[in-house]
Amino acid sequence: MLFTSQIFVVCFLPAVLILYYTVFKWSRLLQNIFLLLASLVFYGWGEPWFILVLLVSIAVNWLFGVLAAVSRGHKIAGRAVLALMLTFNLTLMFIFKYLMFTLENINSFFGTDYYAGEIVLPIGISFFTFQAISYVVDVYRNNGQLQKNPFYAGLYIAFFPQLVAGPIIRYESISGQIRFRKESLSGFSKGVTRFLMGFAKKILLANNLSLVADQAFSLNDSGGLSVLMAWLGALSYTMQIYFDFSGYSDMAIGLGRMFGFRFPENFNYPYIAKSTSEFWRRWHISLGAWFRDYLYFPLGGSRVRSKLRLVFNLFVVWLLTGLWHGANWTFICWGLMYFLSISLEKLSGFAKWGASRELIWRRFFDFLRHCYTMLVVMFGWVLFRAESFEGASSYIRVMTGRSDRPFADNYGIGNLQEYAWFFMFGILFSTPVAPWLWEKIRIALVRRGKTMRFPEFMLALLYAAALIIIFIASFSYLVKGSYNPFIYYNF
Repeated sequence: MLFTSQIFVVCFLPAVLILYYTVFKWSRLLQNIFLLLASLVFYGWGEPWFILVLLVSIAVNWLFGVLAAVSRGHKIAGRAVLALMLTFNLTLMFIFKYLMFTLENINSFFGTDYYAGEIVLPIGISFFTFQAISYVVDVYRNNGQLQKNPFYAGLYIAFFPQLVAGPIIRYESISGQIRFRKESLSGFSKGVTRFLMGFAKKILLANNLSLVADQAFSLNDSGGLSVLMAWLGALSYTMQIYFDFSGYSDMAIGLGRMFGFRFPENFNYPYIAKSTSEFWRRWHISLGAWFRDYLYFPLGGSRVRSKLRLVFNLFVVWLLTGLWHGANWTFICWGLMYFLSISLEKLSGFAKWGASRELIWRRFFDFLRHCYTMLVVMFGWVLFRAESFEGASSYIRVMTGRSDRPFADNYGIGNLQEYAWFFMFGILFSTPVAPWLWEKIRIALVRRGKTMRFPEFMLALLYAAALIIIFIASFSYLVKGSYNPFIYYNF
């Protein structure tokens, strides 16, 4: 089930909220069990057998959590429990996500004929597996309380707002909220607002921009891609994946607030970054934090004495980051591309270039760093989106003018004219300019209202009316059956 489906918006969410705040209001235990059962229904909608995989993961990791707590004071036993836990979780994810890819490459390299059948990927397995690992490790580190009730551990791993697409919630940041969270009207209101904003970002921006991106990559496959259309397609996909994923994260954070949970932020305007290191501190923050805390720091992080060891640590993290996103060599190379970029930045002091110069020169260097970062990111998204190296290579050749394709054609000019407003709003809302403008307008209206006896609550009413209009416009796209893909749904 998707947040942007009619069944979720009209039936599932209202029913869960009504039951949560009425029938189960008087018992936290019953509320948590109810949310777990609702999450299983949400997860199994359309593919009920996925529930079995999720339940096995919950049961086994709850048991590993108990063993981790018991063995906390015994170094060898504790490490054995963690090793077994990692073996189980990574094996489960490998079988469903990487087995077919591995056998295909073995067959291609050795000329063998191994066949694993068609394995259907359980939705969100990368997300809930990482959360399960976080649960056991944090319990072992005493960074979160052991959940003696398996339903509570299950709720952490399977809670439907972040189950299929994150954010990846580290257990230590939410362990206390499972039993002691506080719901409030103010929090619920903020949650609804956040959900509606994410809903609009996904439906109005990501879905419409995806049409341009899909057409561009389709034209590349057929050999009819022009330079203009290639850049429009790359720009569209750059904004599509941001509004697609950040919109879904906004909806997840908003849904959490409706039930009293506070999830960490997952995006912080990544397209204003001035280095690829900064980009990844702003993009998919929860994934970066997971790899940092559970892999990069245990390897030694950046505090190692040897630069060679630093490079090795970065290599491991970014190889696995690429692999986490999908079983394809394009994802692996996409991750290694960031490894090379970030390694060079750290070794060269890239972020400090021009720092000692005058203000105008510092801004000039910031501008150059931003341009470099966005070029790396956009070319990286082409590799991420392409289904093969050949497709990515041919697309980039067109973008850089190293093909016999024309600069512009009817596709490029037509899409530029038809989707100009989407490009404009996409660029605007992918930067902090929009909230900055709103704050300026709000302050001006409040000041003017005081002199004109314009109550401040009227401004809140206007804001609520604008949200309702945006929601109606977004929901109308769903009713019409408009194109509604979700990129990270496959991870």
